[in-house]
Amino acid sequence: MRSPTPPGHPGSMSESVMTVSDPPEDVPETSDLLSARDIHKTYRSGAVEVSALRGVDLDVAPGELLTVMGPSGHGKTTLLNCLSGLDSVDEGSVVIDGLDIQELSDGARTEHRARRMGFIFQSFNLIPVLSAVENVELPLLAVGVGGRQAREQAGEMLHRVGLGDRLRHRPAELSGGEQQRVATARALVTEPALVWADEPTGNLDSSTAALVLDLLQEVNAQGQALVVVTHDDGVGRAGDRLVRIEDGVIAAEEVLR
Repeated sequence: MRSPTPPGHPGSMSESVMTVSDPPEDVPETSDLLSARDIHKTYRSGAVEVSALRGVDLDVAPGELLTVMGPSGHGKTTLLNCLSGLDSVDEGSVVIDGLDIQELSDGARTEHRARRMGFIFQSFNLIPVLSAVENVELPLLAVGVGGRQAREQAGEMLHRVGLGDRLRHRPAELSGGEQQRVATARALVTEPALVWADEPTGNLDSSTAALVLDLLQEVNAQGQALVVVTHDDGVGRAGDRLVRIEDGVIAAEEVLR
C-alpha cells in the first residue's frame, strides 16, 4: 500500500481539512467499527420473492480494508446497502459505532451516515447542474462546515485526485474516469471513518482504475476503513480481508495481510 502523504504536503488532509467524522458522544466502546449479525433481506414483487441475504454475519474493524466479491445477483450490493443503512433489513442487527442503525430514526440515521460514512458508486451519482467542486463540497456543507472552508477543502481534495484544473466543470463536461474521481473526492472529503465503494473501478480504464485504487489504499493507510464491492480480482486482493458472497451467504473468507 502507498504510504500516507506527509503532513504539510499539498496532498495531505491531516492539517488542511477539519475532521468531521468524530464518533457520536456517549457511545459504548467496541472493538469493531461495524458488527452485523444474522442479516436477512428479501425482495418481493407480487407473488415473487427473492432472498438476497440469508443470515449474514460480518464485522469490520477500524481501519480495515475489506473487499467483497461474488457472482452478479448474489447479494453483494444488497449487503453494502443494508450494512450502510441505505436499505432496511428484514431480520438481524447492524451495529456501527455501538449504535444499532436499524433502531435509529430516519433523520438520525441520515445524520450518522453524513458524519461517519462516505459512498462511492459505479454510476457516480453526481448532481449534473453542479460543478465538480460544488459536488465535492456537499458532504461538508451537510455536516455544518462553513461555505468558504467547504469550498477550500473540496478544491484541495480535487487537486489530490488530479482534477485541480476541472474544479468548475460540470459532470457532462468530464470523462467517465474524471467523474469517478470527483465521486471519490466527494466520498473522502469529510475523512469518514467508513467508506463504502460499490464497483469503484468498474467503469474505468486500467490507468484510471489504478489511480482510484491507489487513493483508496492511501486513505486506508491513514486509518479509514473501507468496504469495497468488486468484480475485479486485482481490487479484491488489494485489501486486508476478502469475503465471497454466494446465494446471499458468506461462502468464503480469506485474510490477505
